[in-house]
Amino acid sequence: MSVRTVALSVFALFSAAMLGLAAGAVWMVAALYLRHPLPWLALPIGALLAWTIRTCVRLPGTFAALLAAGATLLAAFYVNLLVAGVLIAGNMGMGLIEAMRTAGPGMLWQLARMALSPADLADAALGMLLAAWLAWRPSRRR
Repeated sequence: MSVRTVALSVFALFSAAMLGLAAGAVWMVAALYLRHPLPWLALPIGALLAWTIRTCVRLPGTFAALLAAGATLLAAFYVNLLVAGVLIAGNMGMGLIEAMRTAGPGMLWQLARMALSPADLADAALGMLLAAWLAWRPSRRR
């Protein structure tokens, strides 16, 4: 394995993490605008992340599938943490960043975990499976 391949793999991992966080933030905006959790958005977000990762990652196949599934999982977790932070901020009359810093990751995780239902987990799992399948398939380049 060459240094270039390792560097590309690390960059792909970093990019997938950033894409997952960005997708979670967009998901949060839609959820707050519609005032519903919208767990079904894991499917289109997973498909979008898979398409992006499949077209941009140099190592297709299993690596791209794992990156897409991980990015979808990260987006699902991040949206729940952000919504918990928004609820704390709204109840305490604080800004979002201040509320998230004050609460800390442990409290945000516990609040997000308490709000999850089995249907939310099933939607996230389906989104991860869809993302992995779409990213694993070879792209049709001309």
